[in-house]
Amino acid sequence: MRIRVAVDAMGGDYMPDCNVDGALKAISETEDVEVTLVGKEEQILPLLEGKEYPKDRLKILNASETILTGESPVSAIQRKKDSSMVVGLKLLSDGQADAFISAGSTGALLVGGQTIAGRIPGIKRSPLAVLLPTTKGTSVILDAGANVDAKPENLVQFAVMGSLYAKEVLKIEDPSVGLVNIGTEEEKGNELTRTTFPLLKECPDIRFIGNAEARDIPFGAADVYVCEAFTGNVVLKMYEGVAKALLSQIKETLMSSLRGKIGGAIIKPSLSGLKKRFDSSENGGAPMLGLKGLVIKAHGNSTADQIRNAILQCIDFTRSDMKTKITEKLGR
Repeated sequence: MRIRVAVDAMGGDYMPDCNVDGALKAISETEDVEVTLVGKEEQILPLLEGKEYPKDRLKILNASETILTGESPVSAIQRKKDSSMVVGLKLLSDGQADAFISAGSTGALLVGGQTIAGRIPGIKRSPLAVLLPTTKGTSVILDAGANVDAKPENLVQFAVMGSLYAKEVLKIEDPSVGLVNIGTEEEKGNELTRTTFPLLKECPDIRFIGNAEARDIPFGAADVYVCEAFTGNVVLKMYEGVAKALLSQIKETLMSSLRGKIGGAIIKPSLSGLKKRFDSSENGGAPMLGLKGLVIKAHGNSTADQIRNAILQCIDFTRSDMKTKITEKLGR
């Protein structure tokens, strides 16, 4: 069965070009997916002229409005009923799509995801789950941007959903869960972490290993990291920045002398592999867990490759039937 993915063609810094190119790349690589580009038809159609692609697996659904990044999320979702984001989310909620991807306004997508797609009954908050490369492979951190004022019971649900994601989608057999904190001792942290710790410790649905300091995250201290969105987003942005800075400094150092250039030529294949591991485009986007349908937030400056990877990401996620598994654990 093909996975039906709706893509917000008007979302992101490089829309609609990269979104269209990403969709074309995805459908050319696998027959398991069909894509509906949602957005302004007059801007999308010229980008498809002269391109060879399976017409039965790429459709266009016209939407006359676009939600801009600076707009109030709640107001934009309520007013712009014919925006590419709202129309795409309605495809999802109506069962005409299995997933919806947008590189547009994060705030609007979070509001739209919860009000249009809707949360699974029993889920109090829907977190953004972001994949992080580590020395041991891949870990997931949540929440990385949706709920800055989460409560302890929210973090427990995040931990359960993150564990299911790690097990069912990332294929980690018995994922470990760490609570992001400023120290490993149980009594460390603020009121939120101190209150959450014993709740995670008692939760039968996860393998909780205690607090995890930020410096241990790159070394894969846990498979799943739990925190509220403010902390999670700071960790994520620092992670991305340090990776880019280190790779840039390595390149600059190698190119600063003849000896470095010779050595650089020898180790170039290895460095290329390292760069690929820490390239955010490899992960595509971050799913909002706990919704009735799959909503993926792609980075605002997503390239065609990132959109392609986000589309391909929907295949494994949908086939793992995360909605049913989350409902069985946390639904009511």
